[in-house]
Amino acid sequence: MTPAEIVDFWFSETARAHWFMSTPEFDREIGARFETTWAQARDGQLADWEQTAEGALALVLLLDQFPLNMFRDRPEGFSTEAASRAVAGRAIVRGLDASLADAGKAFLYLPYMHSESLADQDRSVELFELAGLADNLKWARHHREIVRRFGRFPHRNAILGRASTPEETEWLVSPQGFTP
Repeated sequence: MTPAEIVDFWFSETARAHWFMSTPEFDREIGARFETTWAQARDGQLADWEQTAEGALALVLLLDQFPLNMFRDRPEGFSTEAASRAVAGRAIVRGLDASLADAGKAFLYLPYMHSESLADQDRSVELFELAGLADNLKWARHHREIVRRFGRFPHRNAILGRASTPEETEWLVSPQGFTP
């Protein structure tokens, strides 16, 4: 598997249709095609990919996006989030994000939006502001407010075996409590 194969797949018309509205079939396809490569990335075997913008983006996709599909509603879906942020952070420090198209930048920055750390949420908002990615910025601010309010994403509680507070339970059943 190459970085180009991962990036080309993710930015194909077919995959774009499932970015934020996946199906069980699409989730299975990602698992069948990419789980072995994800495990290599998880285990640090693809670190040399970080030398290029495309390689860093491919690693972030593997470590942040693909587990959400492959392991939907399971703790493993969040198991490589920290690694994805580390890759994204190193790419940003090296200026690799500057060579990516807007959609690539958005996915490189997304691990910060997925974090339950308020500092990471602030970084997410900052990155999307600086890049001028208004649609993503709206969601970055929304995610930050959830983490600011609860200190975490309440919709993950059941998946991660965490007890929800009464306030979280009330929020989860409210119109604002959609799954981000």
